[in-house]
Amino acid sequence: MLIKGMIAGFIATLVLSAIMVMKSMMGLMPELDVAAMLAGMLGGSIALGWLMHFVIGTVAWGGGFALIYKLIPSGNSIIKGIVFGLAVWLIMMVVMMPMAEKGLFGMDLGIMAPVMTMMLHIIFGGVLGAVYAKLTPDSVAST
Repeated sequence: MLIKGMIAGFIATLVLSAIMVMKSMMGLMPELDVAAMLAGMLGGSIALGWLMHFVIGTVAWGGGFALIYKLIPSGNSIIKGIVFGLAVWLIMMVVMMPMAEKGLFGMDLGIMAPVMTMMLHIIFGGVLGAVYAKLTPDSVAST
C-alpha cells in the first residue's frame, strides 16, 4: 500500500503543481512560490526546490496517507484525502511558513496566503484520496 500511496501522492503533487504554475502565470500571488521558498530554505536552486516539493508530496504525504488511511475518519476516500490535505496544510502553516520566514500561517504574505494554500491542499487531498482509491480498490472497500 505504501508504494500506491506514493504514486497517489506524486499524481496529487503533479495536479497541485500545475495549479500553482497556472496561478503564477495569471499573476495571482506570485510571492506565494513554494518551490522558491524550499529552494531558499535549502540554499539551492529553484530546481532543487521543485525536486523537494515533489519528494515531500510523494514520499512524506503520499506514503503517510497510505500508512494512516484506515485511521482517518470517513468511509469516503476523497473525504479522507481532504481531511489529510487539511492536516498537511496546518503543518505547512505552523511549521514550514515560519521556517521560510513567512510568519505563522504565512501572514507575512497577506491574508490570501493561508486561504489560497488551504484551497490548494483541499484539491491535493481530494486528488490523493481519489487516486489512492483507484489504486487500492479492495483495501479501500474494506474500510
